[in-house]
Amino acid sequence: MKIFLVIIWVSLLPVASLTAQVAQPYLHHTERDKNKDDTTTLQAFFRNGEFYGHARYYFMATDNDAHLKDFYANAFGMGIGYETGRYKGFQIGISGFFIYNLLSTDFTKLDASTGLGSRYEIGQFDMTNPSNKKDMDRLEDLYIKYSIKNSFLKVGKQHIRSPFINPQDGRMRPTLIEGALLEFNEVKNLKLEGGWIVGISPRSTVHYYGIGESMSVFPPGLGIDGKRSEYPNNVNSHNIYYGSLTYQLPFKAKVQLLNQHIENVLNSSFVQVNGNIGLNPRNHIFYGAQYIEQHAVGNGGNADPNLRYVTKGNLARTFGFRLGLEKKKDWQVFANYNRITKDGRYLMPREWGRDPFFTFMARERNEGYGDVHAMNLVANKVLPNKGLKIEMAYGHYYLPDIKNVELNKYSMPSYFQANLDIRYSFHGFLSGLDGQFLYVYKGKMGNTYENDRNVINKVNMSLYNLVLNYHF
Repeated sequence: MKIFLVIIWVSLLPVASLTAQVAQPYLHHTERDKNKDDTTTLQAFFRNGEFYGHARYYFMATDNDAHLKDFYANAFGMGIGYETGRYKGFQIGISGFFIYNLLSTDFTKLDASTGLGSRYEIGQFDMTNPSNKKDMDRLEDLYIKYSIKNSFLKVGKQHIRSPFINPQDGRMRPTLIEGALLEFNEVKNLKLEGGWIVGISPRSTVHYYGIGESMSVFPPGLGIDGKRSEYPNNVNSHNIYYGSLTYQLPFKAKVQLLNQHIENVLNSSFVQVNGNIGLNPRNHIFYGAQYIEQHAVGNGGNADPNLRYVTKGNLARTFGFRLGLEKKKDWQVFANYNRITKDGRYLMPREWGRDPFFTFMARERNEGYGDVHAMNLVANKVLPNKGLKIEMAYGHYYLPDIKNVELNKYSMPSYFQANLDIRYSFHGFLSGLDGQFLYVYKGKMGNTYENDRNVINKVNMSLYNLVLNYHF
């Protein structure tokens, strides 16, 4: 709990009042006037700052096939943060969060027939220490920020949101990074972003890790030889560099170009176009197209072929499309398709973020596979006056056969998935409180070869999620 001594010390400084927040699944603060800089003294530097806080409760349960073990978790956590006022463009930010395991499955006890444990529920706590139930705290933000006009440079521990590294906020806490992030917004219709990352704190952990070490927290799956991957704690990489350009095109279209380089491991290039066409003032067609290409760099993480994260010379390509209809700004229906080619496995550490594909559905990934055809339909209804949003999604995901280990890293069979996601934001006295119920079903389409290790926590299962967030 050392981090909270620091935060409590900061809280004794003269500050402004608590500020209500729009509901988000992670700590954040209200946006200020980016050009405001009226601090003249050190005391005012702190007085003009603001606190923000977040309490979160999360119930999750997995209902596996009848003869396989089920799992559940009840987690509660709370955090506070503070960002100073601005002095000559500079600000300081700090935040922390703690988690308690209220009543959950004993994660040290595994399923008797497969020897496997919880896949989802353990992620609410500390995956590196399944027996830890109460001492889970993390310093999340600790940064210096310099702003000029509409642009900024932020250095230290902080949140990030990019196609490959993002909060992936389906657990108690998000993924965080340590490094320097730059955002430039001084040219009309153009945004430039860049990052140098030297550390990552994956969701479901309480520590920051070096780049290579951070790739070793989640289960590693199989190597292309069909044996358990040996890259955990053997990846020699210390830096991630990325640059992004987003440009607003005519006719309500936008293009994003991004390149991410993981030192000595992998280079990934990303391009995406999104836009919409107005049929009339109330109805719109929207569309999107995406392409990703990856190349192994250096020695793929280690000079020893058996210890590499990615095979030397590996190439992967993926592309996708989206087409949808928006009606009266409260109904959306869209269809998505994504293809990972046969060239090789699409790889990106699951510790760092969720898939950027249009076909992504909460609680499953297509990372680690090649030769994939994925398609889904999504419909959502928004009732803004009632604070309600309902989303339904159904998809088919055709993966390579489990025995094709060169293109199937996690022994996942082809599957279909259905999601129901209901979110509600409270008003009046309970402003700042929001709730979410998410139900997920995944059914088997591919051959599991009568091996329950290819079934448990993967297919023929239901997953229940109930989340309450209070931001202040």
